Amino acid sequence: MSATFGDRSGRQGRISRWLRGRGPKEAAGDGGREDLLLAAAGAGLPLAPAAHPAPGYRCSCDRVGCPTPARHPLSFAWHAQSTTDRAQIERWARHQPQANFITATGAVHDVLDVPLDVGREALEGLLAAGVEVGPVAASDDGRLLFFTLTRGTPEDEDEWWPCELDCHPETMDEHPGLRWHCRGSYVLVPPARLSADGQGVHWVRGPEHPLPDPLTLLETLTDACARHADGEPEHASAAWPLRG
Repeated sequence: MSATFGDRSGRQGRISRWLRGRGPKEAAGDGGREDLLLAAAGAGLPLAPAAHPAPGYRCSCDRVGCPTPARHPLSFAWHAQSTTDRAQIERWARHQPQANFITATGAVHDVLDVPLDVGREALEGLLAAGVEVGPVAASDDGRLLFFTLTRGTPEDEDEWWPCELDCHPETMDEHPGLRWHCRGSYVLVPPARLSADGQGVHWVRGPEHPLPDPLTLLETLTDACARHADGEPEHASAAWPLRG
């Protein structure tokens, strides 16, 4: 489920091939979907069912003109519903074979979400420097997702830093650079389908990698975002999720 990286001369090519080639090859049958979901849950990522793409760039939900097709939970109670329970995830996966899954952030893990080129540059630099990088997922709509430990769960509710200070999962077009998904947010977890034409979300580094402290990645990611923002404004249009 994860890439094995060689020396630096081959690392960039390996990462680029993985990002172009949709990550590690998966098993036959359901594409390894259930095993990958269970592996994510086994790593502590709480999961809940999400919508999936329907023909004509539509969403499987019944919302007319859904603004985030195939990118949102099925239930408004997704945060409470999210679980790592193996039996429940197996039931969901088997009874809803087309469903995507989200993972709720802010309890166990956070996600640092950056434009694809920014993330690729940062990932190469972090690995070259020997920094412990955890699971990383690539989204074919142009984002790279770095999974980390959460910034914390303080007992005092006033000390919470809610995700709305950084981004919100359904209004992310206002945050084209770094997005820090924490309490109150979610991301799609691989394997997920974004559209009927094959776009999806897939692992670059699988959930078997331990979650790092987000601060060990933050400086590298923010510096990479700043460099790309200065010289390459087209990255500002690569928002997740795509708007309908």
